Amino acid sequence: MSIAIQQLVNGVKNNEHKSLSRSISLVENKHKRAKDLLEALDPSADVPVIGITGPPGAGKSSLLNELIAHCSSKGEKIAILAVDPSSPFNLGAILGDRIRLKEHFANPNIYIRSIASRGSLGGLSARTLEISDILRAAGFDWIFIETIGVGQSEIEIAALADCCVLVLVPESGDEIQTMKAGILEIADIIVVNKSDRPDADSFAANLEMMLHQRATGSPEIKLLKTSAIKPEGIDKLVDAITGQLARSAPKEKRLALLTRKALTIIAEEKMKTVDEQMLRHDLQMALQKKADFSLYRFMASWLKNKH
Repeated sequence: MSIAIQQLVNGVKNNEHKSLSRSISLVENKHKRAKDLLEALDPSADVPVIGITGPPGAGKSSLLNELIAHCSSKGEKIAILAVDPSSPFNLGAILGDRIRLKEHFANPNIYIRSIASRGSLGGLSARTLEISDILRAAGFDWIFIETIGVGQSEIEIAALADCCVLVLVPESGDEIQTMKAGILEIADIIVVNKSDRPDADSFAANLEMMLHQRATGSPEIKLLKTSAIKPEGIDKLVDAITGQLARSAPKEKRLALLTRKALTIIAEEKMKTVDEQMLRHDLQMALQKKADFSLYRFMASWLKNKH
């Protein structure tokens, strides 16, 4: 291991924010030394990861602000990953940590990082798991991950987070009808935010009815009402998160997550031996030679010849 990587590892273990930022950049940008860094760290499975997801405009950032204020008032160390849409020009995060969560930016016990989704469809960056492992190794008490938004495909946060909070607003009624088949199932806690708005009570009642209609034996989902502006309901939300962490089976969930990540690492290692330009050339030749070209037959032959 190089001296520079060892210095980063030591800095991460000591919760030095500059080292954290440099380490995350190495991983996010797929630097060749990122592997050495990750291998040298020891992530703690005891640090809870809380996912905050929901449609745009639901007030996720405002609610997260209040959660952070509640936890930091106790002197706890908190890390926040805010996953933003990517710039189409440089793949960087369009929104930034200087815009959101700005009142906590100067707090030495709070580390805030915006990371770009870079085209990932699951509401997370492709490197969120590795980045969360870096934060787990840095001695934080809480790690909060805020996703871009929510949709049928955006369920990755459920696999990563120890507790997943789905944030909705009273105006989400029609949207819920298209979401309920899958998205409601990812949540451990559902929050009706902006609950001071009209129809909040009826919206919450409809949600409660939908939760009761779920299959027998489905995990319990807690439903709460909050107002991040007033603020109201934050204490109850923290209690619900703490209760969920005590009830969940982190070992089983972590095993499933590690298995999934192991498969990803295997796939990435295998892909290193694939010459994309050669594959493109071979595909072009096959397309020119055969009118009845089949990608599946081509790949079966191509993989056989490459091994």
